[in-house]
Amino acid sequence: MVQQNKASKIREVVVANDPINHDALLGHIGASQFPVGGPDGAGHISPGPNPYDLLSASLAACTAMTVRFQARRQKLPLERVAVGVSFQHGAEGERDSFERTLTLDGELDVQQRAFLIEAANLCPVGKILGISADIRTSAETTTPGFKTGTQASYEDDLTELQIPYIDPD
Repeated sequence: MVQQNKASKIREVVVANDPINHDALLGHIGASQFPVGGPDGAGHISPGPNPYDLLSASLAACTAMTVRFQARRQKLPLERVAVGVSFQHGAEGERDSFERTLTLDGELDVQQRAFLIEAANLCPVGKILGISADIRTSAETTTPGFKTGTQASYEDDLTELQIPYIDPD
């Protein structure tokens, strides 16, 4: 039996200026590409999800895949899983946090639902993010949607983070 070295498998994402609109950024993963939004340094906001949106989307996608995988493995009657994730910066000296909400559709009993909610904590992306941020998981009976209230912008993120300005010599 041939053993594969995990270190030999690399996942690479490249983010670069759009060749047509140089103020915009495009993310590239293999043949796929997607816009990356945020400030362009010239006072404009590029369209598309910002890095924190992409981080939240990664956690939501990995959670949904993990829950779906566990449901199939256990032959549970999960018809649909929806995962909503919101991100919030921690106050000074506190950890950042993700709120993860799962909606599980199907003829699941209480024990099966509890098992799948616990399975969400097995998500590999969540394990990585959980090193430096808190992740709280809850269940919903309706599909997660956009939360009402003021949505944070990437400029808000940048003002909360102490990103040093590098002045070239």
